[in-house]
Amino acid sequence: MIDYNQIAQKYGTPLYLYDFDHFTAQYEKLKDAFRARKSILAYAVKASSNLSIIKHFASLGAGADCVSIGEVRRALLAGVPKYKIIFSGVGKRDDEIAEAICSDILYINVESSAELDRIELIAKRVDRSVRISIRVNPNIDPKTHPYISTGLHSNKFGVDLDSAKRMYIQANSSQHLEPVGIHFHIGSQLTELEPIRDSAIIVADLVRSLRSAIGLELKFFDVGGGLGVQYSDEKIIDPVEYAQAILSTLSGLDLTIICEPGRFLSANAGYFLTRVLYEKSNSDKRFIIVDGAMNDLLRPSLYGAYHSITHFKEADEKVGVADVVGPVCESGDFLAKDIELPYFQHNDLILINSAGAYGFGMSSNYNTRNRCAEVAISHGRDRLIRRRESFDDQIALEREFIS
Repeated sequence: MIDYNQIAQKYGTPLYLYDFDHFTAQYEKLKDAFRARKSILAYAVKASSNLSIIKHFASLGAGADCVSIGEVRRALLAGVPKYKIIFSGVGKRDDEIAEAICSDILYINVESSAELDRIELIAKRVDRSVRISIRVNPNIDPKTHPYISTGLHSNKFGVDLDSAKRMYIQANSSQHLEPVGIHFHIGSQLTELEPIRDSAIIVADLVRSLRSAIGLELKFFDVGGGLGVQYSDEKIIDPVEYAQAILSTLSGLDLTIICEPGRFLSANAGYFLTRVLYEKSNSDKRFIIVDGAMNDLLRPSLYGAYHSITHFKEADEKVGVADVVGPVCESGDFLAKDIELPYFQHNDLILINSAGAYGFGMSSNYNTRNRCAEVAISHGRDRLIRRRESFDDQIALEREFIS
């Protein structure tokens, strides 16, 4: 049982907490679902990129799905083997591509014909051969929030089937490109199995046609991530059913499955702990003002995302409808809206649940607010994995330029 008062006194608030035992349980659950075939679970670093978290997943055998060269560096620094690191993302600079090539990671996921040309040119320039995978956009509606949909032609990600075929033909005939994989990722927070299965069918058929047409034998079938989790009352996909839906499409293909879970592994392992500053009412509108804000946890403001709240009041205390808001000078600065909560006193604690994915990683210094500390909980013990920022940390890159 976590003593949140003791944690708050020790590390201050607002604060991110992560249950490392939950990380382990989620990883093993998904890894076991794919036990019938060779697989790599490449943790999506963007979900929560603290070095200690990446290192923990690496210790379990995970790879890393990275969307910037900074994330590639984090993965290497945290001990992820280079042969389990994937570099994805729709816009890669030349210097990022060159570094990824020279780092000899598993492969680069290619998102456009223009990008493939740049990779080939840079590989030639550094006199290396680079392993690549092409991200195919299957034009399947993932039935998720439009901001996190990535598998439709109206989204910026990936290429259509005809473009993918042309790109594989180019790569297969290049001295500097080695096509080893194929990739698709239709969106995040997926709660329906049918779009995933339909996408896998389309992409698996493309693999077969490439083998038949140009003799290309790919090695990796990268299904992306996106498995949804329960924030409220969502019906989530069972990992075994998820794995079986994908594996059922691969008849006759000897491919290693790459899966890139982020939210599934981390979301419900994370908590955002914040203190009540005071309450106020404007006419009949009630606000609970806390020391955490949208710069700390952006998802509610950005997506209208719901996070359940745990309080530490007695069950029979009077409750009322309120918004939970922070100190940032924006009307969009809220952590919850129109929910029933008890009445709070100064310094009471509130726990925002399911904050382990896209929480700290999306935080900022807006309003010159220091970013939170991060704390790991493992086997009932707590330890600091990122200290709280100071004002001096924030201005360190500016101070010398004051004139």
